[in-house]
Amino acid sequence: MDRIDFRQHAVHSLEEIREKVGTPHEAVVKKSISMIDEQARSYIAMSPMMFLATSNREGQCDVSPRGDGPGFAYVANEKQLIIPDRPGNRRVDSLQNILSNPHVGLLFLIPGMEEVLRVNGRAAVIKDHPVLEKLALKDKAPALGIVVEVEECFIHCPRALKSSGIWDQGSWPSKEERPSSMDIFHAHLRINGYPLE
Repeated sequence: MDRIDFRQHAVHSLEEIREKVGTPHEAVVKKSISMIDEQARSYIAMSPMMFLATSNREGQCDVSPRGDGPGFAYVANEKQLIIPDRPGNRRVDSLQNILSNPHVGLLFLIPGMEEVLRVNGRAAVIKDHPVLEKLALKDKAPALGIVVEVEECFIHCPRALKSSGIWDQGSWPSKEERPSSMDIFHAHLRINGYPLE
């Protein structure tokens, strides 16, 4: 498949972007705060899922879904929240990235709600701290946690979730129509030459 050459159409300045999209309303700029207030705390307490965006020192990015029950992320105070690192596939992409570049972005969701809560800040990976007991699941505290020092927090408009119809079950593809995660997994293993039995 031939790659498309976009070089002649690439944007190289913020001025070019502003020429196309305009400038934000003052209220959109001023809605960003540098802490977790009571409204944001309430949102996080109801959120069973979030996406964690990280990148390494070289700028290679990753986004990882995180979730348990509502309020799985613990708000310690207005400047700090802690995310449990539950057992998974052991790739630890997010944790490796945080070790080389602490800047993270979080996107919290509440099922049925089209506005999302965005939190940006600096993260650190912690172990053996008593606060991890507050993140216990079935009486088992996580071995590791991610502490985020909050630098920015704001509610994001509903346009993307509303346009996608993500919460409208009537628009969901049937189970038979959905891509098979196992087929995708096996196809990618074959591309990398991993033998399948």
